[in-house]
Amino acid sequence: MSIYLITGANRGIGLELVRQLKARGEDVIATCRSSSPELNALSVRIETDIDVTSGDSVIKLREKLIDTEVDVLIQNAGIAEFNSLSNLDPQSIVHQFEVNALSPLCFVQTMLSHLSKSAKIALISSRMGSIEDNSSGGSYGYRMSKVALCMAGKSLAIDLKPKGVSVGILHPGLVSTRMTGFTSNGIQPKDSVKGLIQRIDELSLENTGTFWHSNGEVLPW
Repeated sequence: MSIYLITGANRGIGLELVRQLKARGEDVIATCRSSSPELNALSVRIETDIDVTSGDSVIKLREKLIDTEVDVLIQNAGIAEFNSLSNLDPQSIVHQFEVNALSPLCFVQTMLSHLSKSAKIALISSRMGSIEDNSSGGSYGYRMSKVALCMAGKSLAIDLKPKGVSVGILHPGLVSTRMTGFTSNGIQPKDSVKGLIQRIDELSLENTGTFWHSNGEVLPW
């Protein structure tokens, strides 16, 4: 049994990660700003009032976990706001950078002392963070923030490899969640998370820093 720490765990992909990992017997610490009835029903350790954009909030979490070693840290919390060329919102773009790219990096740095030997870090990114794969344009804030997250993940993989920590950068697929407006074109969270967990299970120092689709495809930068 391993200890998994998951951010943004109260709904969507985060909630399903908690559900599937709990079901297979893992020890899960679910963090979120506020819990949900669905998360409460899973009977895992829940840490609320955790805002990934607040350094004080993350430091308080680290202090609460003083005697805990995390084996797998899954950075799932994120936001998506639409920004077209004709309707740019600089504040929205900056906010997406803060939540989607800077906060996961700072969270990892703050929690390094709580990572176990041979720990794994999974960053939930998006193929919209692939420059080569961009064929439709638009979504400036989201795309730019996810590119930044991918770059942070690659640097973390290099910097943490000597410490025995591996880093996976993962695209969950187009998933039908509140973030995507429950799109009818998306896959269900349970199917996405099944693939994400498989990618995390296969993560090692040999493939650290790779940008993966949840289905196992290696994505271009």
